[in-house]
Amino acid sequence: MVALLGVGLGGTARSAEIDVVELTARQVQEDLKQGKYNSRELTQAFADRIAKYNPVYNAIITFNPHALAEADAADSDRLAGKKLGPLAGVPVVVKDTMDMAGLPTTAGWAPLSGRAGGLDLIPTRDATVVQRLRDAGAIILGKTNVPVLSLSGTNANDSWAGPTYNAANPNFAPGGSSAGTATAVSASFAVLGLGAETGGSIQNPAAAQGLVSVKPTFGLVPNAGVFPSASSTRDVDGPLAKTVYDAAVALDVIAGYTPDDPKTTAAIGNVPYKGYAAQLVDNALIGKRIGLYGPGWRNAPLSEETQELYRNAIAVLEKAGAVVVQDPFSGSGFSSLAKPADVPDFGGYDLRGEESAAFDLQNYLGRRGPEATILNLAELREAVKQDPFSESGPASYIRIQPEFIQSLANPSTPPNLAGFLAAREGYIQSFNRVMIENKLDALMFPQMRTETPKLFSTEVIAETTVSEINIGGFPAVTVPAGYYKSDTPFGVIFVGKLWSESDLLNIAYGYEQHSKLRRSPELGQSVPKKP
Repeated sequence: MVALLGVGLGGTARSAEIDVVELTARQVQEDLKQGKYNSRELTQAFADRIAKYNPVYNAIITFNPHALAEADAADSDRLAGKKLGPLAGVPVVVKDTMDMAGLPTTAGWAPLSGRAGGLDLIPTRDATVVQRLRDAGAIILGKTNVPVLSLSGTNANDSWAGPTYNAANPNFAPGGSSAGTATAVSASFAVLGLGAETGGSIQNPAAAQGLVSVKPTFGLVPNAGVFPSASSTRDVDGPLAKTVYDAAVALDVIAGYTPDDPKTTAAIGNVPYKGYAAQLVDNALIGKRIGLYGPGWRNAPLSEETQELYRNAIAVLEKAGAVVVQDPFSGSGFSSLAKPADVPDFGGYDLRGEESAAFDLQNYLGRRGPEATILNLAELREAVKQDPFSESGPASYIRIQPEFIQSLANPSTPPNLAGFLAAREGYIQSFNRVMIENKLDALMFPQMRTETPKLFSTEVIAETTVSEINIGGFPAVTVPAGYYKSDTPFGVIFVGKLWSESDLLNIAYGYEQHSKLRRSPELGQSVPKKP
């Protein structure tokens, strides 16, 4: 598969000399401008690294056969003096669930993969976010591994393509469901990548692998053309990167209204005129009031080692001029809004909003166009001889919601979302009240309550902000903040009011500049075998 990317085909002496490890979009743009290398040479350098390490870490599962040709086109545009996009010539990856015209979208499920004996779904249109990457000049190297139907927030162990390994420490879970994107970025198989989240699927892998990520406000970034979990209620697309600046640049590229996704009308007027990256300043933390984690938010304790690492992160805030507020949600009733699902091994996950799953999948399939062979859920069932929502299907857990069962009978009709909408309104009202009363600019929590679980254990990632911010639709930014004794990353997550991405990125940037705690993983470690 790697040969499709051009590995060993057209490399130059300069491509072999390029050190791609920890390269950022900002550095790549500067290097390309100065002529240190061109986009083809850079793309080849990444391809060579992928050829060496991806067979072990299993991050990228489908390669773009046109990557080198697209790099050549980027070089031609640069030489011709054409106006270039903010990611011109920058190698990136996207989550497998994001449609790329001509390449299969498998959603990690064997029945949707020809390579696993199933049926390939080949879209003829790009997902909106993929098209926006292309328009910005990015070179999309390929698509990354996910668990079956993106249903795990911890790993991709059940993917038809096999497990993805954590680049920081392969013995531990990579985070899910954007597991492959996180590993590809952390292992420097790409400069940055896109993930998607319904319940932790951007923030979990970012924190587990020492990355920056943005889980945007619901409706800021379109998810048209992305295989859904709950696209009309909770799903969001966002970047994973090594730096806050790169994440901000990527968000500049993918955010904003498109008629392909009507819910993005809410983004109109909520995207900064000059963009997110242009507003980043080193001293952003001076005078900021930051709320801290406590039982008022969620009555779930932190491990002793997490508490110690969290204290270190708080000290960075205070040294940089911020004011911290202990457990501002105490007495607010916020933590009582949660309704954990009675589903084994879900770790207290609140799945309200996922009653739209059948409706959203129906709409996704219909978007693929009249030339497609599968245009609705009934045709999908018939084609693959399986039903993802049946009692024995991978998404059977959603059946505990009566509204979903009603929707499944007629997936072309919008489901009853009264319960979800009440929950969202309750979260927003409570959250805003606490933020206003305490004059808070943001919250900063440990992203996980304890270290990442072992890769093949039955434990799930013990996060702090799923599903509160997914149901509420709130934005969040993760930042590397240290390491556990096991050498697994510790990350913090900054959370803010709806549409506060600009403020959150600025606060996260200030924290990053005063901490600088990400370190490059050492690849080549032995990896555990799947039991």
